[in-house]
Amino acid sequence: MRTAIVLFTRDLRVHDNPALAAAADAAEHVLPLFVLDDEILDRFGAPNRRAFLGEALRDLAGSLGGLAVRRGETVAEVVRLAREADAGAVFVAEDAGAFAKRRERRLCEQLEVRVFPSHSVVAIDDVRTTAGTGYRIFTPYWRAWRQATRRAVLPAPRIALPPGVELGRLADLGPGDSPERTPGGERAARARLATFVDESLAGYAERADDLAADATSRLSPYLHLGCISPRELEERTRSCEAFVRQLCWRDFFLQLLAANPGSVHDDLRPRAVAWRRDPDALEAWKDGRTGYPIVDAAMRQLRAEGWLPNRARLIVGSFLTKTLRIDWREGAQHFFDLLVDGDLASNTGNWQWIGGTGADTRPNRVLNPLRQAVRHDPHGDYVRRHLPELSAVPGRSVHTPWTLDSPVDYPAPIIEGLSRA
Repeated sequence: MRTAIVLFTRDLRVHDNPALAAAADAAEHVLPLFVLDDEILDRFGAPNRRAFLGEALRDLAGSLGGLAVRRGETVAEVVRLAREADAGAVFVAEDAGAFAKRRERRLCEQLEVRVFPSHSVVAIDDVRTTAGTGYRIFTPYWRAWRQATRRAVLPAPRIALPPGVELGRLADLGPGDSPERTPGGERAARARLATFVDESLAGYAERADDLAADATSRLSPYLHLGCISPRELEERTRSCEAFVRQLCWRDFFLQLLAANPGSVHDDLRPRAVAWRRDPDALEAWKDGRTGYPIVDAAMRQLRAEGWLPNRARLIVGSFLTKTLRIDWREGAQHFFDLLVDGDLASNTGNWQWIGGTGADTRPNRVLNPLRQAVRHDPHGDYVRRHLPELSAVPGRSVHTPWTLDSPVDYPAPIIEGLSRA
């Protein structure tokens, strides 16, 4: 084959990129392509993710020695460029969402398309129940996933761009909403991975839920846009089962979404939940002024960084759905508006899990924010880090500032009756 197109979607890297490696093996010239599709940007491109995407694309273009960029409807632009470059095939990574599946089918109707597992550790369809269906419960999925065959981790290939093809220019996609957002790109991802492996991996199982320690990997934004390979990440971290289990959760939610595309909006397991409509409480939760410091600290961190550690996501999710009784969809949308790692499968799966309508086998599970605060921020350092108005409150008393003798400039709890008991 003289020329192959590699359509980049959510695999913005050169290391361990199966589609890119296969194209380099199959063709004399490889034309890397990214399409800025306004429908995708409008539906899924919150400001933080757009900014992160722009940085990742610039980094990718530098690593490849060039990147063709087009703006328009993805299928139409790929077909147009394939004819212009006389490309023999289009190489692309698989994805789980309904939009991506439709795009793939439409491409296959007009071109030779080769699809490669890239966005998950194990290919989405490779882990099935004995009945041949996807899994809805994590633990049996975890057992099967551990036994599944892995592909080899691939080195970054050398490619030669085809002559005479106009590459186009990368547009400025904006600065994002969160001033402390992590930078995008494969180089930043690999630097972050090296730091995590060297400094935090050995203690991950004991410290991942310690909010003040900030000992999680912070790699989820890079996984979302494929700036780091989940398969390579598993290979680099396999000494720590607790971390590998988190990668399995990600694969689990991908296969759950692929089998149940309607779960983005509809309950996976419908329950007779009497959701409350309370706009004031919802806004207080979004703004980090519920009067519960552990909740408010997390919501302030979300707005500042476009990211949250998993334990904080669970705490604020339980508070919204189980304490305030507000629909999980409200929380999922707010997270999707701000998260750099706003992954459709993981965001929906986690919110349905904590809301009691998803894959959790204990749908009535409630995380008491006061008990969670004492357990996961025992000295109050996390709260003081993100709530400067409480910086002078000593020790764990910061978790219940309304009990202090001296008043502080902090709202009273929006709901009464919670205790540590």
